[in-house]
Amino acid sequence: MNRIKESAIIALGMLALGLCIKSGIDNFTNKDRVVTVKGLAEKEVKADKVTWPIQTKELGNDLPQLYGKINVTTAKIKAFLKQQGVKDSEISVNAPVVIDLNADQWNNNVRKFRYNITSTITVTSSQVELVRGIIARQGELLKQGVAVVDGGYDSKVQYEYVSFKKMKPTMMQEAIKNAELTATQFAKNSSSKLGKIVKADQGQFSIEDRDATTPYIKKVRVVTTVTYSLKD
Repeated sequence: MNRIKESAIIALGMLALGLCIKSGIDNFTNKDRVVTVKGLAEKEVKADKVTWPIQTKELGNDLPQLYGKINVTTAKIKAFLKQQGVKDSEISVNAPVVIDLNADQWNNNVRKFRYNITSTITVTSSQVELVRGIIARQGELLKQGVAVVDGGYDSKVQYEYVSFKKMKPTMMQEAIKNAELTATQFAKNSSSKLGKIVKADQGQFSIEDRDATTPYIKKVRVVTTVTYSLKD
């Protein structure tokens, strides 16, 4: 009788050992069965901040006289901006940049004017549509004898989208959802089932102009990389 019990215990032990070995082999076989996919989410938004440098120039030989002209021009520009709805807090006046043309010892050309002074007034505002309308009407300053000059690349109008942090969680969820759809399709095509997320990154965000002609419309984009396990 004892031998029968011993045999039964040994048989049960061997069965359990066999199941453990099988489970271990299955886990070993499946541990590297994963799929890595990328999820993309994009959204177009309007810029919520604009920076507009307004530059004017004065040429002459008398610095005090030029200083007076700059003050008059600055006053006219500020009055024009306020009339259009720009707030005082959105206007800043930078120190004039003075170039003494006679200080160039390598240039012996005779010049009519010695001083070239550039003055910059900068509008920084969240009223993007308002400022865009004023930019389109800046030619009205010519009637007041104020010529706004092109300062080149360094002083172009800049549009930004500073509220993107508020939409980051939602866009990340969308990107992960799109990654899961891709992974699910892959699992289906390979006769497998999609398992849990093994690894995922925080996603790479980028904000770019939608195109060259509409810099006030931004494209917010996030790409995330997610690794899922696969099951039979």
